Amino acid sequence: MNLFRFCSGLKVLGYFMILLVFAVVAVSYYAVVVNTWWPILIESSNRGLSALACLIISLFHFLLVMLLWSYFTVVFTDPGSVPEHFRRELGGGESLEAGTSTDQGAFGSLGYCPKCRNVKPPRCHHCSVCQRCVLKMDHHCVWIVNCVGAQNYKFFLLFLLYTFLETMLDVVVLLPSFIKFFSQAIKHSSSPGKLASLVLAFGECILYHLDAVLNLAFVLSLLCFVVMHLSLLSTNTTSVEVHEKNGDVRWKYDLGKKKNFEQVFGKKKAFWLLPLYSKDDLHSITSLQGLEFPTRSDIDP
Repeated sequence: MNLFRFCSGLKVLGYFMILLVFAVVAVSYYAVVVNTWWPILIESSNRGLSALACLIISLFHFLLVMLLWSYFTVVFTDPGSVPEHFRRELGGGESLEAGTSTDQGAFGSLGYCPKCRNVKPPRCHHCSVCQRCVLKMDHHCVWIVNCVGAQNYKFFLLFLLYTFLETMLDVVVLLPSFIKFFSQAIKHSSSPGKLASLVLAFGECILYHLDAVLNLAFVLSLLCFVVMHLSLLSTNTTSVEVHEKNGDVRWKYDLGKKKNFEQVFGKKKAFWLLPLYSKDDLHSITSLQGLEFPTRSDIDP
């Protein structure tokens, strides 16, 4: 029995995760803007507090727009698939069908995928969920119902970044009220029933400030993902390739931190924080197409 067939069921889970993303965004918007800082902005007579509320609301909306822009871009951008006639275009031989590899000049060592019955360019891997080979595959992400690969990895990283910043902002502006509520519950509780009062106060605090708790959990988990992918980005490595690297041997695609960054984000600084590329970068940086990648000159490809 082929257990990988059940991987296709993750697509169904992915659609549920999209709804969950919108639910989390809606709850955060209500907690931060509608319920907390918008009333302060329109009702407070304190100019300093009103200015702070205006700043928080503006920053919240900016991060929210960037988050959703990055999210929709990574969801609807194909990560890159092997062209249908790629083998014939490169003149691949029948030896590929035997599971061997061959050198094809600029494209380096090519492999063969028996499931797709097609050539596998360098750094390409087969996704059991999408049922196809993905160029420079990093992983299949259920949160976006899509694979993360050569052509949408930047958008995925920006989605992580803006989600982390947005949830961090939520925690910063909501956690103080969470702590204040809990402190007041302790202060006003009587000695005989202090324990019961604390339990009830904590339960009510969780109920009314659940978004702060959820966002704190998201921040901690997202921080791990951000650090992990920054480490991978700095060495020009994918999550799949971590298991392919040989111990202390320098990774052949590691061109140095600056060039590694440019291989994903492009050379145009104005586009680095936007989920899109300049035409010049798309034309000049071959790695963004996912078919060929520059390697270190001091390591044999």
